Amino acid sequence: MNKPFDGHRARKRFGQNFLHDQHVIDRIIQAINPAEDEHVVEIGPGLGALTDGLIGNCFLSVIELDRDLAPRLEEKYGQRTDFKLHQGDALKFDFNKLIKENHTSKIRLVGNLPYNISTPIIFYLLQFKHHITDMHFMLQKEVVERMTAKPGSKTYGRLSVILQYTCEVSHIFNVKPGSFNPPPKVDSAIVRIKPRETITEAVTDEGFFQQLVTQAFSQRRKTIRNTLKTMATEAQLQAAHIDPGARPETISIEGFVRLANVLACQ
Repeated sequence: MNKPFDGHRARKRFGQNFLHDQHVIDRIIQAINPAEDEHVVEIGPGLGALTDGLIGNCFLSVIELDRDLAPRLEEKYGQRTDFKLHQGDALKFDFNKLIKENHTSKIRLVGNLPYNISTPIIFYLLQFKHHITDMHFMLQKEVVERMTAKPGSKTYGRLSVILQYTCEVSHIFNVKPGSFNPPPKVDSAIVRIKPRETITEAVTDEGFFQQLVTQAFSQRRKTIRNTLKTMATEAQLQAAHIDPGARPETISIEGFVRLANVLACQ
């Protein structure tokens, strides 16, 4: 371990599980494939496992919440002209600030995200999607499976629909607990999330679309007729070519888009 970080113990309240497996680190860097003219933003660099592989291959900004680790990262990398540290919470961070500071139109995001807040962070980042080229994150394997799930599967749900509507989502590879210190109690996975440049069939109101999908999956065992009884009539469901007796997990993303647009026009 690098000297500036000697003695640091993972903090449970920050969801810290530090990656140490060099083979896994190399595979992640290879998947990201950073370029010198790109601006990469690492969320939660921790002990710098991914940072070491990224530094020198791009302009690197890092966002670290831990007030103990932030000065150590600054000590190790701060003299470089291609590095910038931001101490703060990624869930409150203004990512537009990075665009203005570095005069770039796009950023790439990477990170080993705390599993307890990974979904809120990703939904927060989607509001900046027009400035994001792609995102490569280490997440709980179960969450990645939900993100990439297809209609009809047990893991298909709110996260699948909303994320896949907005982005292309790819499950890159799995990572075993032993690759971390301390080892998490679950398997992990690397996911690539790439915001779509164009959407073939777009919703007229994205906020309403998200609200509709959330309500549809609020009671998975019930039919779409019942879960959406306060939002849509059977006639409206049929107008969107949706069987009122179908369960939410059988309805395609395009089906939810059609329904959101039908309801928005009423």
